[in-house]
Formats: sequence, structure tokens, C-alpha cells
Amino acid sequence: MHVKAMTLVLATHNPGKLAELRSLFASLPVEVVPIREVVPSYGPPVEDGATFEENALKKARAAAEATQLVAIADDSGLEVDALGGRPGVRSARFAREGATDAENNAMLLSALEEVEDASRTARFRCVIALVDPFSEGLKPVVVEGRCDGVIARSARGESGFGYDPLFLVEGGARTFAELEEDEKNTMSHRGQAARALLPHVESMLEARLAEARRILASRGAG
Repeated sequence: MHVKAMTLVLATHNPGKLAELRSLFASLPVEVVPIREVVPSYGPPVEDGATFEENALKKARAAAEATQLVAIADDSGLEVDALGGRPGVRSARFAREGATDAENNAMLLSALEEVEDASRTARFRCVIALVDPFSEGLKPVVVEGRCDGVIARSARGESGFGYDPLFLVEGGARTFAELEEDEKNTMSHRGQAARALLPHVESMLEARLAEARRILASRGAG
């Protein structure tokens, strides 16, 4: 039985993101739980930021306040050069508010229908924010990852979510949706951001364990 030293609440309702981040944090004694397991009635804030960082911070702060747990939130999306960086922060709602992955993918293929292969360059970007509600004065941790590639002309693969079936990793012949989980985590934007966050989470764990040892020592001395 593995004892978890800390709970991280993830400010998302996306099961794909939850699965990816649980896998990426599996090496640490932390439990990553979706916010609805802690606050079933939680209503996420409006993601009206102009950047991924603004939205990630807004979601992480709201989740930390609602749960009084260390919260992490990511905001990620696809930037397509031929579309001037769109869909960007509107990636999840490119076709419309509440759009399905299939609708967003269809919208993207339609927008790029006349664009030649060499000009279909794009990148996935992910910003993850971590907020600790118990550390007054401590700035939130913000990290970023990115993965470059091109947009395929048709969907391929059954894994992943979002635009994964259309995103061909730079220098590769497969889409994100054709990769095994470990392969995708190695190169993905979310994998890079999560690995950048790991040292910060490890530091928090060490600080909490040191405080626990100090309290136990003081009780023993008393």
C-alpha cells in the first residue's frame, strides 16, 4: 500500500487531462483528484483570459479557494500559424461554446482546407499553475511546455482527446492519437509542463514532511 503524502486537486472536468496528469505525477507520493470529487457542486470560473497563463491562474486560484487544498490547473491549446495563432485560448470552443472534439476538429479541417501541407505548421502549448492556499505571500508556480508539429488532412488514431487525431508531431509520421501513453507523455506539451512542475511539488512535499517531523519532535520533547 502506497501512502500519499499530499493531495493535489485538479481544476478540470476533462477526464483526458486527469488521466494524463495522474500518469505524469505517478512517481510522487501525491494523489491527484478532480475538483468535483472534493466539491461536487463546483462551478468553474469563466475562462475569459487573453492568455493561457491568465486562464490557468484563474482556475487554480478558484479551485484552491473552493477546496482549501493545493490546486493545479492547466490551460492549453493549439496554435496554428496559417490561422494567425487560432484557435489558441479558444481551442476547446473553436466551433462553438460547448463544442465536442469532433466539431472542433471538423472546424479546423475546414479552415485549413485550402492551405498547403508546408504551411500547416502548428504547436500545442500548455501552461500549468499551482496555488497553495496555506502559503501566504508565496507566489503561484507557473510552468509551460510546448510541442511543435503540423496539422494532418484527416483524423488518425483512437487515443488522446481534443485535436490529438490531427496533430502530427514535428519530424514524426504519427498523430498524438496514434501514440502510446508513455510516448505521448515524453514529448507532449502537457508532459513537458508537468515535468517542469515536478521539482516544485517535490519541494512542497519536503517542506511539509520537515514541518511534520518538527511538530512530532516538539511533542516528544514536551
